[in-house]
Parts: sequence; C-alpha cells; structure tokens
Amino acid sequence: MTARNKLRNRAQYWRGRAKETVGKLVGNRRTRREGKLDQVKANLKDHGERVKDTFLGGRDQLGWSGGSRTSPPSAPSGGESFKNFRSRRS
Repeated sequence: MTARNKLRNRAQYWRGRAKETVGKLVGNRRTRREGKLDQVKANLKDHGERVKDTFLGGRDQLGWSGGSRTSPPSAPSGGESFKNFRSRRS
C-alpha cells in the first residue's frame, strides 16, 4: 500500500469521525450518518489495499516479477526451445 493512499484513507476516517462528533453535538442525524459513512468508506478502502498488497506480495514469492501478468518471465520465449530453457535453469 502506498503511503499516499494510507494517508488519504486515514484522513477520510478522521474527517468522518469529526463529522460524526459534530452531528452528535448539534443533534443533526444526517451529519452523524455521513460521518459514519465516511469512516466505513475509509476502512473499506484500507482493507482493499491490504488485500491487494497481500496478493501482489504472494506473486513475488512465486517468482513473478510483475512485468508480465500472463506468464512468468523465466518461461521460454520466442525462438528458444524448451531443451535450451531446461539447461539454462539447471
């Protein structure tokens, strides 16, 4: 997760928290609801980023560099035969 996204999510969470508090103090249910909604949105975004990081991190453990999403970069390509590929891997 990039620091920028993390910071945005935290800022949205705390804005929602402030809205909720103001809504409680003033007695405005709509503002309080909007604040809670902002908090939920921020938490969902944060968890979504964490899930994405988990899956992308797991891809690195499998030997994928991330450059190509369809095949690992170490696979034989173009004119290279499988026999040459096997000898290169040993």
